[in-house]
Amino acid sequence: MAEGATLYLVGTPIGNLEDLTLRAIRILGEVDVIAAEDTRRTRQLTNHLGLDKPLVSYHEHNKMTAGPKLVEQMLGGASVALCSDAGMPVVSDPGAELVALAVQAGVSVQVIPGPCAVSSALALSGMTGDAYLFAGFLPRENTPRRQLLENLKDEVRTLVFYEAPHRLAQTLRDLADALGEERAAAVCNDLTKFYEKVTRETLGQAANRAAQEEPKGEFVIVVQGGQPVRAAFEGLSVREHLLLYLRSGSSKKEAVKRVAADRGVPKNEIYRQSIELDEEES
Repeated sequence: MAEGATLYLVGTPIGNLEDLTLRAIRILGEVDVIAAEDTRRTRQLTNHLGLDKPLVSYHEHNKMTAGPKLVEQMLGGASVALCSDAGMPVVSDPGAELVALAVQAGVSVQVIPGPCAVSSALALSGMTGDAYLFAGFLPRENTPRRQLLENLKDEVRTLVFYEAPHRLAQTLRDLADALGEERAAAVCNDLTKFYEKVTRETLGQAANRAAQEEPKGEFVIVVQGGQPVRAAFEGLSVREHLLLYLRSGSSKKEAVKRVAADRGVPKNEIYRQSIELDEEES
């Protein structure tokens, strides 16, 4: 049996049930209680696995009351698995408050890694995943939404967003207006499902396409990072310019590519100076 007084954060399939790991199957079969964002969805999963486990509801609207009760059970020796509807708990899903309560109470917390739409979309996008910013769902209210997009306008890291089908067209239009019509994007739809689809085009093209269609399913939007504001590198030496990108999380290859683009010079010229930088730091 699973060890008592333990909270397990269990990653569950985002579309394809075959993606459930062997460890997740074992833990779900061993725990005393499964805390689910949606008990109906999780019951479908446990039925598929042939498991008959007590399910309790834990979601955004009851977390303040359900959390302490779950911690009390774990302090009594129970083991609890937390499952969101799909993917990893806490990642744009409930769970952070329960983890904090468990840690504060001295309860062991373990992660059971599993499917995650963020990493899956990044891998499919064709864009660098060396350094990225996951922004989750954009605010629905206009003022905070505009402010967030304004703050992201000069972000050089790859950007990742979640979005629901009924808001996809407006979100893509807002992204195109704020970040630029020509910014490259990958719109990932129903990842791991039979009808999985990835469209790679500019934000302007993606916004126009979504406005003419009736999007269905779940979406992840991956947007290419922007070029740094020219003032950020004007007056910098090539060495300092490279360090600007390297310290922001870019790989050496990506840094060389971006510095060359910023300065309008051949990449091999920047690459030679990157080798000198390596020698200085070795």
